[in-house]
Amino acid sequence: MEKETSRERERSGKMEKEIEASVGKETSSEEAVGLLEVFGLTCAFLAADAGCKAADVRLETFDKNKPANADSLPVPLLVTVKFRGSVAAVEAAMEAGEAVAKTVTGVVQKHIIPRPTGDTEKMLKISALDKN
Repeated sequence: MEKETSRERERSGKMEKEIEASVGKETSSEEAVGLLEVFGLTCAFLAADAGCKAADVRLETFDKNKPANADSLPVPLLVTVKFRGSVAAVEAAMEAGEAVAKTVTGVVQKHIIPRPTGDTEKMLKISALDKN
């Protein structure tokens, strides 16, 4: 009985590794990325939620920026929401996210990159939310 449990664990571990490997491959230059920069973290969460509900996209790590003129902004923190998926799905997610963000604190910038280069892919992984 113990051997069967060990085999099941081994199979389960292999399946988990295969899933992790396939998830890593999903982020490729064949996918579009939508960048939606908004005022504040709450607005970013609401925009991300709306975008994910509107289209078959997934999120990458948010990024933040506190600009030099932060005191003159409606919210002193800019957050970038990153949607990934097909061009059509990212366009739909961006529209939904932008609509919600405009009702909260507003949109700073928005852009869709249909097929990011390898160097751009590396930069998309950087996030200031991981730092102080």
